[in-house]
Amino acid sequence: MKVKVTLTKSPIGYSKSQHKVLQALGLGKVGSSAVHEDSPGILGMIHKCMHLVTVETLAQ
Repeated sequence: MKVKVTLTKSPIGYSKSQHKVLQALGLGKVGSSAVHEDSPGILGMIHKCMHLVTVETLAQ
């Protein structure tokens, strides 16, 4: 299964670790999206920045 992650809120004012997690997910500017495999590592990264992103599950 795959998940589509979209950055919906600016990370300005949040911790540097959250900035790095967003960069690792491939999200730079507000509105940018990335598709990833549904793995425990990716889900943990999404959980850390859940207040900044929206997540959609994609059917294969």
